[in-house]
Formats: sequence, structure tokens, C-alpha cells
Amino acid sequence: MYSFLKKNIKLVLPKQFLFKNELLFRHFHGIFYLGNKHQCNICSKKLRSFILLENNDLLCPFCGSLSRNRRLWSLLNTKNYLNGNVLHFSPSRSLYRKLKHLNAINYFASDFQEEFLAEYHFNITSIDQPDEKFDLIICYHVLEHVVDDGKAMQELYRVLKPRGSIFIQTPFKEGKIYEDPSIVLPQERKTHFGQEDHVRIYSVNGLKNRFKEKGFNIEIKAFESSNHDVFHGFKSPESVLILTK
Repeated sequence: MYSFLKKNIKLVLPKQFLFKNELLFRHFHGIFYLGNKHQCNICSKKLRSFILLENNDLLCPFCGSLSRNRRLWSLLNTKNYLNGNVLHFSPSRSLYRKLKHLNAINYFASDFQEEFLAEYHFNITSIDQPDEKFDLIICYHVLEHVVDDGKAMQELYRVLKPRGSIFIQTPFKEGKIYEDPSIVLPQERKTHFGQEDHVRIYSVNGLKNRFKEKGFNIEIKAFESSNHDVFHGFKSPESVLILTK
């Protein structure tokens, strides 16, 4: 039902109008999900259930956060990550609204193809910012879209401050990284890499090694199922790379 409503509303209403009024629309839909079995840690709404999507992800009916957004928000609040200059590539709208209003940070939201809420349009392979600018960079589900990921990694290293941190996540597979530069047609990319605009599928260790070659220190956060998964709508297993310089 949710996917059907979303698809048809997008056909009728302009994208920017939907973005501006999204929380109002979600509120009227979300009241049917109110309860006490779960809680979204981004908008703090208590729910009887999250919305189960076709890909088995769990969506908050009020703020639209996905499971990975909620896990990321939890991680960002475990240490003093949220301070100084923060660069966020292709931000989810739920986290954009949360981070945009934090007084402790100077927030740079970037969307290269005008698909997200953002004030900047940085090319991740040539970031128009000075060296060592950012204390924190969030790069979630971006690198699998980037043909020259090596150049992107160099740029991330360049603009990150010493002792700064980067949170990285992509779709992952077991074994080695799978990529083939000869695969360029959208349908072929969907068949091989899972989405029409993806250019590879990383493995956790493969991505770790590529970043290590660029000079980063890497910590892998690997999450397995726990009671917190059920209450906050997390999905496990899940891996997140935290890079430092």
C-alpha cells in the first residue's frame, strides 16, 4: 500500500512541493502506525510498527528514515562526532532535517544531481573546498555510483581534517569487489550491480583496502541482530566503515 501511494503521489505532485510538505503528508499516514512496540530514534515517534518495504527495509512512517539512517544517527551520537564542519553527501531527508538544525555543527549538505535536499553540489571526485576543511564527512551509498572511486577517496582524504572522521557505507557482498568498466548500459548495470546507476559492488574488506591505500585508518563496525534492532527498526547484519586521518 505504501509503495502504491508513494508512486502515484509522485506522478501528480512536483518533487520540491513534496519535499517541502513531506512531514505533513507523513503525519496523516503515520497516525495509523502509532503504538509502543517500537521507536524511531531520529524523530522519537513511538510506533506499533515500522512500514515494511518491498526490499524488506523498515521505514519510519513519520520522518521517512530507513534502517541505515537510524543506525547512522545512533553511531553519530556515540562519541563527539557532531561538531565543527560536517560534509554530508546525498543526505536522507530525515537526517538532513535533523543535522541542519544542530547548533554545534556547520552543515554542508551536498547533492550532485539534485535528487536530495542540499545547498551544495559538490563533485566527490573534485570537491570545491579547501584542504583539511571538514571534521566529519558522511558518505553513505555514494561510492558505488562513482566510476573513479580512487579519485573520490583522494579527495575525501584531502578535505578531511587531521583526526577527522568519515562514515562510509555501500551495498556489500562477500568475497572480492565486483566491477567491470565495460558494463555501461543501465539495464546491464542493474543485472550485474543491483541498480541501474551502480558501477560496482564492494566487499567490506575490499573497500577497506582501497581506503587504506589512500592513507586512512579504518575501523569496521559489524552489527549482528540484537534486541535494539527490533525496538529501533535496525536491520542486521550491517557493516559501517569509520575512517580517520
